[in-house]
Amino acid sequence: MKAPMKITDLSYSYPEELIATSPQRPSRVMWVEQGVPCEISINDLLGKINAGDVLVVNNTQVLKRRVFAGDIEILFLKQLNDTDWEVLFPSKKYKIGESLSLPLDVSMTLVQKGRPQVVRLSHTVSEEYFQKVAELPLPPYIQKARNERHTVDADESWYQTAWAKTPGSFAAPTASLHFSKEDIAVLRAKGVQVLEVTLHVGLGTFLPVTAEDLNDHDMHEEYVDVPAATWQALQNARSQGHKVWSLGTTTTRSLESAAQGMLQGSAEEGFRGFTKLLIQPGYEFKIVQRLLTNFHQPESTLLALVSGFSSLETVKACYQWAIERKFRLFSYGDLSCWTEKQ
Repeated sequence: MKAPMKITDLSYSYPEELIATSPQRPSRVMWVEQGVPCEISINDLLGKINAGDVLVVNNTQVLKRRVFAGDIEILFLKQLNDTDWEVLFPSKKYKIGESLSLPLDVSMTLVQKGRPQVVRLSHTVSEEYFQKVAELPLPPYIQKARNERHTVDADESWYQTAWAKTPGSFAAPTASLHFSKEDIAVLRAKGVQVLEVTLHVGLGTFLPVTAEDLNDHDMHEEYVDVPAATWQALQNARSQGHKVWSLGTTTTRSLESAAQGMLQGSAEEGFRGFTKLLIQPGYEFKIVQRLLTNFHQPESTLLALVSGFSSLETVKACYQWAIERKFRLFSYGDLSCWTEKQ
């Protein structure tokens, strides 16, 4: 019996200066085949996706939900009723019933502690309110690397994919940031099917894994929608011997959640619902055959997923190879491509 994966198995070290604080165009690409990494260009990568293959992307759009109360950041997660919200903010020094002043004469009272917290606003706020006062929820490591907690104007376009259209995410599906609409047009012109799913990235993105054994980690659920047209097209492609390329870990979890019967629906009507799928070494992939994804943080469920697709030994060796060659890391960093599931 295989020993359970420890979160420390997913540890590695890297120079802080490799954390990307802005996108680079074109991105560098690490291609891994038979466990061996090499560097190719984005154009080389597009050339490897063949006519008849399927590329699946996540069309979620990142919400502006990060509001500042002075120097306190509040991430608004879920509206419970007209005035009550689930949020994330550093609440340790605040007591139940204490209030903070938000922009535009809105006050926020702490109702319940925990992760997330529950707060009550002085009056109802709309999407228009967040558009006026909120920022995109950039990962904290980008803020730290920039030494700047606020977003810059360019993040408005940098941190949304070219096909973002379904609002609901608290983080971008960052593998998609490497590709433009022109890249997709090139693929479609040669007969590649580009299909969409939706997975709204949720709270789990912001919370560290605290369990020593990854099997004890409680994944926060995230909403998934796999349209019938997407599902049927990729099944047809597989039956004809074509490859299914998954752009990002969120797309991968969407497709595999549907294949595992974790969502409601059927092949005829599509699949939707909430998933808590945790992919790690030992997982048997049912749909995804090629994985395109960013370089992920140590001790993260995202790194566990990549290790499940390839192998922990291969992933750590390839990451070391990339770090030695100064590939840029994390959300605004470079791309890695994994060509065979183990």
